[in-house]
Amino acid sequence: MKDLKHLIYFESLLENADNELIEKKKKDGGICLGYTCFHIPEVLLNVDNCFSTRLRAPNTGSIDIATYYMSNYTCEFARALLERAIEGGYRFLDALIGVDACSMMNRSMEHFEILQVNENPKFFVTHCDMPFKITDYTVEGYRRQMRVRVLDRLTEVFGADTSDAALRKAVEEHNEVCRIIQELSALRKKANPVITGYEFHILNLVTYVCPKSEILPYLQETLAEVKKRRPDRKNPYRARVAIVGSEIDDPSLTKLIEGCGALVVSDRYCFGSTPGREVIELNDDEDVLTQICRHYMEVSECARYISDEKVLQRRETADRLAKEFDAEGIIYEQMKYCDYWGFERALVSHIMHDEYGWPVLSIDRLYNNGNSGQLRTRVQAFVESLEIKRIHKEEGKA
Repeated sequence: MKDLKHLIYFESLLENADNELIEKKKKDGGICLGYTCFHIPEVLLNVDNCFSTRLRAPNTGSIDIATYYMSNYTCEFARALLERAIEGGYRFLDALIGVDACSMMNRSMEHFEILQVNENPKFFVTHCDMPFKITDYTVEGYRRQMRVRVLDRLTEVFGADTSDAALRKAVEEHNEVCRIIQELSALRKKANPVITGYEFHILNLVTYVCPKSEILPYLQETLAEVKKRRPDRKNPYRARVAIVGSEIDDPSLTKLIEGCGALVVSDRYCFGSTPGREVIELNDDEDVLTQICRHYMEVSECARYISDEKVLQRRETADRLAKEFDAEGIIYEQMKYCDYWGFERALVSHIMHDEYGWPVLSIDRLYNNGNSGQLRTRVQAFVESLEIKRIHKEEGKA
């Protein structure tokens, strides 16, 4: 297929946490708010002249200093963020909106404060706790935290407008991004798609790390381009796979999988399009902030939620997406030392195979795993097993 016009530019935006569009927005007076987790509603950080960027640590090398503070047995994502902060990689932030979703990330965010990694005089770190279940009581508690610990702080420190009107405007912009991503994602359902999993990963990822107003024109142009794109005459992939699991902010992992012949057609993971790129529907009958908070709690697929209905929701979503995008197998992944997804992956990778009938590749991985020879070998073997399964199925039909 013909290369996408802006793909190289999109890739360059992911090379550093402080990308070109962030710098442009800050020069125009924008207030840059870093966050680390889906549990901080993205739209709340895009009110008035504020804009969000979801923190990553691209091209991470040694994390020895962060390991000194956090130990070897904490997830590498949390350590990589702290390492980059100590190196001075997040000095462009005006604030960090942290969430106590897990003890490891909480510890990382605490060190942002303790080690004073940002010298901006107005810089602050705020922490929000997350519930384990969805009830009227927990929704109200969540709403109250978002108001007091996030929105009120933005008004107090930066004078930001956090009114209902400002929230609705932020939701409109968010929804426009989501519709584009959803339309791009739907193109992967075709037997011979006009977009690869790697390209989609790049396009989706830039929406998390770049100011929405700055990236939207590029997304709109790319969507129009992809719609007119002609696929390769022969599909170059040997299998179709869905990915389920924890945080993936490194597109090189998707590139590795597709380099083994498996087209990635679905991305149900942290930093993926599910959850995260669902349109937020608002009504005029209820408080806007309550609606936003409830939306994020309901669509969340985080393994932190332990109620029976949420446990079932994660399994049903994995099954639904794999079917919807015509996947032949599921890759269930988890970053090493992630407590929540460690338990989830170990159990549900078997359940998806035994109860739902899916071929499953279950892996735990490092933060940056795009050049892992061992992982490449395992993915190649999985692709071959899917091919053999397809051949046997075709022979049985004959």
